Amino acid sequence: MSNRIHASRRPARLALSSAIGASVLLAPALAAAHTGHAAAAGAYATGFFSGFLHPLGGLDHLLAMVAVGLFAAILGGRALWLVPAAFLGTMVAGGLLALAGITLPFVELGIALSVLVLGLALAFRIRLATLGAMALVGFFALFHGHAHGAEMPAAASSLAYVGGFLLATALLHGAGMLVGGLAGLGVSRHVVHAHRVGGTAIAVLGAFMLAGMI
Repeated sequence: MSNRIHASRRPARLALSSAIGASVLLAPALAAAHTGHAAAAGAYATGFFSGFLHPLGGLDHLLAMVAVGLFAAILGGRALWLVPAAFLGTMVAGGLLALAGITLPFVELGIALSVLVLGLALAFRIRLATLGAMALVGFFALFHGHAHGAEMPAAASSLAYVGGFLLATALLHGAGMLVGGLAGLGVSRHVVHAHRVGGTAIAVLGAFMLAGMI
C-alpha cells in the first residue's frame, strides 16, 4: 500500500519540479524586461524559446528523451531520478562543446543509435544497474547536446538557449516517467505490454534513422 501511495505522488512531484524549473528559467527574462534592457531581453527570449523548441522539433530527440524517462521508470528506485539527471548533465556538456567550437564526430549517427538502443532496452525491458544506465544515457546525451549547441541562433543568449533545451528535455523525460509510473497504479500488465510495443516502435524508427530513411 505504501509503495502504491508513493507511486501515485510521483506525478505531483514531477509537475511541481517542472513548474519550479520553469519559473527559475523564466525569471531572468522577466527581470531583464522590467529593467528596460530590450536588447538583452530579446536575446534571452530568442535563446530560451529557440532552445526549448529544438528538442521538440526533431523526432530523433523527442523519441530518445521520452525513452529515457520510460527507461528510468522501468528501472525504478534511485534510477528514476539519476538516469534522467545523467542525461541532462551530459547533454549540457555536449552543448558547451559545440558552443566552444569543439567538433564531436558522428553526432547524427550517435543520435540515431540512441533511438535504436533505448527502444530495444524498452522492448526487452533490459534492467541495468543504475550506474550502467546512467553511463549509457549519458553517452548518448553528449551527441544530443552537441547537436543542440551547434544549432544555436547567432543572436541568442547562450545561457537562455541552454536553459530552454534543458527544460524541454526535462519535460520529455517527465512524460516518459509519467507513462512508466502507471505501472504502480494497478495496471502493470497493460503497461508492460505498452512498454514492449512502444519500445519496438522506437527501435524500428531508430533503425530507419540509421539507414538514412527518416
